[in-house]
Amino acid sequence: MTATEPVASDAMAVADTSPQPAPGATPPRTPLIARAAAELVGTAALVAIVVGSGIQATELTQDVALQLLANSTATVFGLGVLIALLGPVSGAHFNPAVTLAEWWTARRGGAGVTARELAVYVPSQIAGAIAGAILADAMFGEPLVKWSTHDRSAGNLLLGEVVATAGLILLIFGLARTDRLRFAPVAVASYIGAAYWFTSSTSFANPAVTIGRAFTDTFAGIAPASVPAFIGMQLVGVVVGLALVAVIFMRGKPSA
Repeated sequence: MTATEPVASDAMAVADTSPQPAPGATPPRTPLIARAAAELVGTAALVAIVVGSGIQATELTQDVALQLLANSTATVFGLGVLIALLGPVSGAHFNPAVTLAEWWTARRGGAGVTARELAVYVPSQIAGAIAGAILADAMFGEPLVKWSTHDRSAGNLLLGEVVATAGLILLIFGLARTDRLRFAPVAVASYIGAAYWFTSSTSFANPAVTIGRAFTDTFAGIAPASVPAFIGMQLVGVVVGLALVAVIFMRGKPSA
């Protein structure tokens, strides 16, 4: 090491004054096609994990509690890895509810996606979710597309979706408001794992995942007739979650 090397490093550090995106935020310089690909692949992987682990669990045990434990555990670890891997590319939304909430906050003057990005992200997430369900069925020798017969139309399940989605939005945007998005991989995965158990609906909290899970008649499936109401309640959850963020993380006025 020469005497000039530290000086050069310091000069480069001083020169690099460009603003850096917060961990987990959508990086502005990443090409939109790359972000769309990350959202498609990430959502596909997430649904493959949810559906695949559900199939595996039902093949290994008839105990429903153990099935749910296996399903939720795989989802927690898988989701955390996917957020850590793809967060720097697309923000790792994997969820139209999160993307829609980001678009709304951007319209209100905050950071978030544009209408053009919203129009690209959401179809990518939905396509990825469907592909992930088909992939999971293929891996376990199930029919590639078989509409689920698992009815989830009860009112208490719909209330569970409002709670699950509102909590997810509160968590993500609360972390953003307090500049702690670097904890998103652990925090979001942990919340989803907990919500599997404390919500009656087992926390879909994601319109794209809900649509994808209608394509598989397995443990994690949802009947197509139940999908519209689930998505409607998830959108209600977005509104509730954003309202909670606005109240709880209200920005104070500077003192005179």
